[in-house]
Amino acid sequence: MPEPLLALANARVMTDEGLRDDIAVLVRNGHVLALVDADDPRLSGAQRHDLGGALLLPGFIDVQVNGGGGLLFNDAPTVETLEGIAAAHRRFGTTGLLPTLITDTAPKMRAALDAVDAAIARGVPGILGIHLEGPFLAPARKGIHDASLFRTPDTDDLLALTAQRRGVVMLTLAPERVDAGVIARLAAAGVRVVAGHTAADYATTRAALDAGVCGFTHLYNAMTPLTSREPGVVGAALDDAASWCGLIVDGHHVHPASLRVAINAKPPGKCVLVTDAMPPVGSTRPDYVLNGQTITARNGICMNDAGVLAGSALDMAGAVRNAVNLLGLPLAEASRMASSYPAEWLGLEQTHGRIAPGQRADFAVLDDTLAVRGSWIAGTYYPA
Repeated sequence: MPEPLLALANARVMTDEGLRDDIAVLVRNGHVLALVDADDPRLSGAQRHDLGGALLLPGFIDVQVNGGGGLLFNDAPTVETLEGIAAAHRRFGTTGLLPTLITDTAPKMRAALDAVDAAIARGVPGILGIHLEGPFLAPARKGIHDASLFRTPDTDDLLALTAQRRGVVMLTLAPERVDAGVIARLAAAGVRVVAGHTAADYATTRAALDAGVCGFTHLYNAMTPLTSREPGVVGAALDDAASWCGLIVDGHHVHPASLRVAINAKPPGKCVLVTDAMPPVGSTRPDYVLNGQTITARNGICMNDAGVLAGSALDMAGAVRNAVNLLGLPLAEASRMASSYPAEWLGLEQTHGRIAPGQRADFAVLDDTLAVRGSWIAGTYYPA
């Protein structure tokens, strides 16, 4: 039996054509049924939700979430941890995310893969898959990762990564540490292979792109820079039209001018907002422990005692605000960078990332300051 018809009305709706204040969104069975005029007769028989003129944006999709709500995925890769992290990020409009495991042991990696599979099977709202950031990374660009755990993939790793499971699998690796044939095998199995924490040169990165690398983890950070005679990883990323680039727009990881250079260099749709969020997001506690080091969030910056950045205290609503206020982007483009573009990166564009008929009813409700008032996931409302 079909669920009751819901009508989200009196909102400024972010459609494919931009904001519309003269339509309502009809939702049934967790999906958008139609966008209709305010006087459509179907509204009279629907459960009406008056949004009071608020902004209704497609729900945000974050492909890099290490933690939130005081929880770190690495500490306990369980369904319960995933429930807590997802709930923390829902408060900031994130309706879909990839829990991200930072470099760890092989047993921890397998536990994380199993936990995400179980969470999706159980229907934990917002879990779209997993992002494994490591352990196939370069010591020279390790950042906060524990280089003693870095290694090259073995047969067991490849079996675990390519096994049939629920949700998207994204893997950050250093191209110089993984054979191009392995990259091709992973990509052919559907793994979203991305480059990051890498000291590769341009030629090696270009070969990895040809083999199946589809994007770059937190562009500019932990990778070889663009210079005059050696374009490096950054140059390869900006030169390649097909790949996506994750951008941490928090005002700390990358200078706003460098972010604008990337956005202007890449074709439309290829720059994606990410948070690289850590446990302080959605928590009153500013500190956490990673690899035995105490990390503290101060003024929005997460770092250890030596001043090394360790993820961020950024949420997706904050990333959208910064894209508008720091980078000068139109709200419609900032919204796409947080929704439809990451959906395309994950291969989920048929079901996620837009407010359009047939899409999942995943929305973020924001006020004029771009603060989140609530979110909807598959037609279920969650207050902020």
